[in-house]
Amino acid sequence: MEWIWGTWFLVAVLTVCWYRHKSVKNKIHERRGVPKGSSGWPLIGETLDFIACGYTSRPVSFMDKRKHLYGKVFKTHILGTPIIVSTDPDVNKVVLQNHGNAFIPAYPKSITELLGQNSILQTNGYLQKRVHALIGGFLRSPQFKARITKDIENSVKLTLACWKDMHVIHIQVEIQKITFEVLVKMLISIGPGGNLDNLKRDFEEFIKGLICIPIKLPGTRLYKSLKAKERLLKTVERIVKERKLSLEESDGKGTLNDALDVLLYDNGEPNEKQCLPMDFICGNIIEMMIPGEETVPTAMTLAVKFLSDSPVALKQLMEENLELKRQKAESGDEYGWTDYMSLSFTQNVISETLRLANIINAVWRKALKDVEIKGHLIPQGWCVLASFISVHMDEDNYEDPYEFNPWRWEKTVAAVNNTCFTPFGGGQRLCPGLELSRLEISIFLHHFVTTYCWIAEKDEIVSFPTVKMKRKLPVRVTPLSATAV
Repeated sequence: MEWIWGTWFLVAVLTVCWYRHKSVKNKIHERRGVPKGSSGWPLIGETLDFIACGYTSRPVSFMDKRKHLYGKVFKTHILGTPIIVSTDPDVNKVVLQNHGNAFIPAYPKSITELLGQNSILQTNGYLQKRVHALIGGFLRSPQFKARITKDIENSVKLTLACWKDMHVIHIQVEIQKITFEVLVKMLISIGPGGNLDNLKRDFEEFIKGLICIPIKLPGTRLYKSLKAKERLLKTVERIVKERKLSLEESDGKGTLNDALDVLLYDNGEPNEKQCLPMDFICGNIIEMMIPGEETVPTAMTLAVKFLSDSPVALKQLMEENLELKRQKAESGDEYGWTDYMSLSFTQNVISETLRLANIINAVWRKALKDVEIKGHLIPQGWCVLASFISVHMDEDNYEDPYEFNPWRWEKTVAAVNNTCFTPFGGGQRLCPGLELSRLEISIFLHHFVTTYCWIAEKDEIVSFPTVKMKRKLPVRVTPLSATAV
């Protein structure tokens, strides 16, 4: 019994010492201007409360509770990391824009372990700017826009045609088939068939480990995901080698058909003959598949969910899209990128869906030096979490923030100039595919609401570890009558 009491005594002493150390350290930080807050329990910090809030209908409650106690910028300890959280859009803007010289990306261990050193999230400086510019330029090209519009249309129409014979459709599952197929074709020009099916199966296993306990023993979630990534890398590496050989044989001449061509064809700055490393290209191709499996299909699914719960918004959306369909039928013209993007109310629905969904709810950065923003000191070496969800759901920024109200965007500042609307991030790491994402959602909504009416079954949004529908949003569809069109 003595050794038990001795152990408990030692634990008690260590705990007291830890709290005294924290107390002294906190007082020093407070004097220096470090935001107030709590470090929570030893080792685990406030992680349990953070995760618990993620499973509720209001995951932002973790941030709200501390914001009311300590202000819009506070410190905490989550996921094994002492961190400063910002729910202030102005502070977030500075953090996002000061990339490289003041802040660098810093994410939970499970993400960095799974994505690796060549991750887009981890890459900094010249290389990050170079890849961002290459992909962004390709996505903005008129040739790409015309081709991808047709590819998305074809994929959406084929999928919708299958729905008329199905009793119950799980929207989230069906949409993932569309988005993943379109994105993989855009990245490496692989169409439907065996290779695509294998890629999707391994990718689904890979992505499950992005948010998990960072233990990679056999049988653990992280271990399974790492094994799936090994298989993905082998598949993509084979495709990259074949494409590189083909480009060399053609002396690099020809059109850029996909993202892989763009990354392989680039020779760097003028007079510079430095090609991107093979492992870097393969890793980034895999990482760029994430929107096709997670973010874009989730946004589409939630748009259907919110419209199902808002008959007035659905009616106005349907009227706008039926009018475009009538115009195209009368003129005989094909749809173009601008046709979909000019649907003003549809774009408002998409903006409101992205605001409410908070699929990317925050970004993580690490301070390279002491940085002071609006009187808040972020010490060198500390992580800062710029919370997008807190800004999107703040009554100071949006009236009745928990209501789906696409009409608010008729008078809200445009997204590009709005520091309170950041579903695609910001600064130098602003998602280069943001317009493509909007296009894909627009095309899906257009053809869905002009082909079917539907009744959605009851379902709930789950926000942890990633945003998704609990039952994958089951709906029953009925073809619209010809007179409605």
